[in-house]
Amino acid sequence: MSAPANSSATPPYLSSAIAGSVLPIKRAEELLATLPGVIAARIIASPTGAVDEIHVLTTAEVAPKQTVRNIESALIAHLGMRVDHRKISVATTVEPAARPPLAPAPRVTEAVVEREPQVEPMRRRLYFEDVEVRRSRSRGVACRVTLRKGDESFIGESEGLENERSRLELAARATLAAIQRAEGDERALALDGCKTIEAFDREFVFVGVTARVNRETALLTGSCEIRDSAETAASLAVLDATNRWIAHMR
Repeated sequence: MSAPANSSATPPYLSSAIAGSVLPIKRAEELLATLPGVIAARIIASPTGAVDEIHVLTTAEVAPKQTVRNIESALIAHLGMRVDHRKISVATTVEPAARPPLAPAPRVTEAVVEREPQVEPMRRRLYFEDVEVRRSRSRGVACRVTLRKGDESFIGESEGLENERSRLELAARATLAAIQRAEGDERALALDGCKTIEAFDREFVFVGVTARVNRETALLTGSCEIRDSAETAASLAVLDATNRWIAHMR
C-alpha cells in the first residue's frame, strides 16, 4: 500500500532536536571540568544531538584510563547518558592548572608573652636520722635527736623525768635543739605542747611550736603517725611543723 501523496518520509535527524536540547552541552562540560585532574573539557555533538566527541585536558595526577572511566560514570550518574569510551579523547599536560593569585601573607608581629614566674618546688631542709633515749637514776631520761642537713649532721639533746608524756616532749625539745644548731639562733623555736591523739583507728603525735623572727611570732603545728616509736613520731611531727616555715623563711 502506497503512502498518501501529501505525506513523505522524514529523515531521522530532522525529527530530532538540535544539539544542546537533547544533550545539555554546557552542563555536561561543566560537570566534566569538576572531575579530578581535569583542566578543560569540550563536547562536540552530531547534527542529531548525540555526543560525537569528548575532548578533555588533564594533569598527570590522574591516569588517562581512569579519567575515561570517571567521565563515563559522571555522565551516566548525573545526566543519564551512556557514552562510548572510544569517543573520549584525553590529553595530558605537565603544566599546572592556572590558579588565582595568592593573597599577600598577613604581617606577623612578634607578640610579647608574659610568662608566669616558675615557682621552685619547696624542698625539705632537714631530715630525721636517729633518736636515742637513755635512762639514768640520777638524771632521769635523756633524749638525743640527730638531724641531717645536706652532708652535715646536727645533734640536739634534752633531759627530764621519765613518763610517757615527758618522753614525747623530750624528743620534741631535742629536735628543736638540733634545728637551732642547724639553722642558727636567729630563728627562735619553742615547744608549746606535745600529745598523742587517736583518729581513724590509729594513734598520732600532735605538736605545737611557737616560731619567732624579730618581733613576729607564729604557731606552727605538725603531726605524725606512731609506727616505730612515740619518740620518733614526736621528732617527725616537729619537723612536719617547722620544715615548711623554715623553707619559706629562707
